[in-house]
Amino acid sequence: MNLTEEFISQRLREAIQSAGPSSDGYAELELTEETRLKCAAVLVPLARQDGEWHLLFTRRTDHVESHKGQVSFPGGACDEGESTPEQTALREAEEEIGIRLSDVRILGRLANLITISYFRVTPVVGVVKWPNVFRVGEHEVARVFTIPLGWLANASNRWQFEMGEKKRSVIAYHPYDGELLWGATARMTVDFLRVLGY
Repeated sequence: MNLTEEFISQRLREAIQSAGPSSDGYAELELTEETRLKCAAVLVPLARQDGEWHLLFTRRTDHVESHKGQVSFPGGACDEGESTPEQTALREAEEEIGIRLSDVRILGRLANLITISYFRVTPVVGVVKWPNVFRVGEHEVARVFTIPLGWLANASNRWQFEMGEKKRSVIAYHPYDGELLWGATARMTVDFLRVLGY
């Protein structure tokens, strides 16, 4: 498959026009006035490395408030005054791993994902300059690494299981370079792969 930036951007546009929000398996969440969804965005960073596309991930430190030690995309909650998911995703990426705005070409968005922690997360897909020098926010990020898109697209590298009393469906990947990708970040990854036609 010839994945040019133009092709990826076109597929993202087509998918967002026809998609409703993904719920990460939590469609049964009961939303009340007290559990209003909170705004968040992540950057889904694509990097061209050794002739193939990779996705860039971070592993969170054990010092952060939530999701300690988990693999994630750079991102977080919207700040007051931010009017687009792109603003949030790019600000968070700069804060967490030092990616400058000028080093990212935005290609589009994936459908919103609603998490069990009541965040409505908008994944923003962008190509990052590669190679790049990362300035890691040491309180939040323990490691920055990439996984080849081809490996992520291979269905034999992932599995699905049910978790909790409500038997919520969870996606997980087999470990790659010692890192375990699962949960909402794995769901976003699979959503992106499906948009591309994998």
